Amino acid sequence: MIPPRWVYRVGWMVHRTVYAVSLHRLGTAKPRPGRLGTLFLETAGRTTGIIRHNALGYVEDGPNLVVVATNAGAPTDPAWWRNLEARPDAWVEIGPRRVAVHARAATGVERERLWDRFVAANPRYGEYERATSRAIPVVVLEPRPG
Repeated sequence: MIPPRWVYRVGWMVHRTVYAVSLHRLGTAKPRPGRLGTLFLETAGRTTGIIRHNALGYVEDGPNLVVVATNAGAPTDPAWWRNLEARPDAWVEIGPRRVAVHARAATGVERERLWDRFVAANPRYGEYERATSRAIPVVVLEPRPG
């Protein structure tokens, strides 16, 4: 069962606060076998340019980091994904490490292979997929030079 939306909003707010107050020492983690990692994605708003930070689960795929735009099974894509569609260059923070990335949507066989890794690590992703009629974007974050 997917919790009510307000539960996610409170959790996300607490997570961002802990990350900021701990000076980025708490709140992110590298993935382990069978488990997702946690990163912070920094995007610029597509219309405002305001910088936004979102905590997301991720997997590594070679040099790339991969996240999914589930929006907890909501019928619309999350704002961070719409921001990346308009401005695909972003930043990722994992602890004190900050990486410049370029986002793209995975398609076809690549998308299915990466999506299966998320569902295997956390079955709730399957619930999100069943809760919405939209195709949930799988987002590949490729490191940018520099």
